[in-house]
Amino acid sequence: MERRAVAESAENAGAREVYLINEPMAAAIGVGIPVEKPRGNMIIDIGGGTSEIAVIALSGIVNNTSIRIAGDEMNESIIAYLKKKYNLLIGEQTAEFVKTEIGSAFPLSEELKIDIKGRDLVEGLPKTITVSSAEIREALEEPVSAIMQAIHDALEETPPELAADIVDRGIVMTGGGSLLRNLDKKIRQETGLPVFVVEEPLTCVVNGTGKIISQFTRYAKILQREKKGT
Repeated sequence: MERRAVAESAENAGAREVYLINEPMAAAIGVGIPVEKPRGNMIIDIGGGTSEIAVIALSGIVNNTSIRIAGDEMNESIIAYLKKKYNLLIGEQTAEFVKTEIGSAFPLSEELKIDIKGRDLVEGLPKTITVSSAEIREALEEPVSAIMQAIHDALEETPPELAADIVDRGIVMTGGGSLLRNLDKKIRQETGLPVFVVEEPLTCVVNGTGKIISQFTRYAKILQREKKGT
């Protein structure tokens, strides 16, 4: 249903033919991974609404684990934590700012602090509190743990031959969620694998899509065509 909704949106915008591609594949192409090669590559794309963990080889996705826990869920966890602990209500933008400024998935060498402004739920008045990066890390524990579990599940389902490639080549991280401080370090510690965050994680998917369009013949076999009325 979701695939069809995306296709219909493109058709309604005037597209005569619609091709879909899985987000991790587009991200992999965007960062220059040779997806046509037989070697296995694992890519983790943490966006706003979903986290995608995929193993790619021979222009196909060998296994793909997708969970609806990503950046937005992290923001909601921060909002819920501050509401429960401090009776402070903040908005989505403030939660995003807090996550960006002091959020982390693993202890920092020097913990940070930040002042947060919101509304006191008891008195109904504006209020400012100071929170530490350790507290925000506690707030993010549940969504981060869910992402870690998805990564473990994906690794368990990876064929042995491709798993050996991942040991050698490591895991590539893309998407805005990969910018959470020390998330790569946490994944590295729990999996024992090399983990790399690409230089421009926010633009990998759109860059990959651009490459596919400009080299359509090369990537045609990895595209999934959606026919009207199907």
